[in-house]
Amino acid sequence: MEQNFKNHGRMVPGYHYVLTAFLLLGLIGSVINLFQSEGTAAYYSASLITLLFVSAFLTAAFTRIFALKAQDRAIRAEENLRHFVLTGKTLPDGLTIRQIVGLRFAANEEFPKLAERAAKEDLSEKAIKQAIKNWKADTYRV
Repeated sequence: MEQNFKNHGRMVPGYHYVLTAFLLLGLIGSVINLFQSEGTAAYYSASLITLLFVSAFLTAAFTRIFALKAQDRAIRAEENLRHFVLTGKTLPDGLTIRQIVGLRFAANEEFPKLAERAAKEDLSEKAIKQAIKNWKADTYRV
């Protein structure tokens, strides 16, 4: 299948739906259990279970955030190099990482002009992606 603006988003069902649902349901259940066990001998265990679910939820969230930050740094370096190879200059000043992430889908022919336009007009990532005429697939992202 050819990648384009409408289908480029990537969802991993096991992570985005299953794990998130399990953690959310477990957290809700553990909080309910914690309140129901208040004043009983099980309160200590219930508080530890709640703490574990909070920790697991935070671990899952931070793991995703850290991976995306590392990916964004790699994209910035790759696109800066690509712009330099194509134009002899680095990317225009003032581009945000979100704009650069959007630019990575532009084919070489339109990439430099779109980068200039994005910097001048302060285009959003979505607007940049929508402006791309010749989509360059990125199938290696996380």
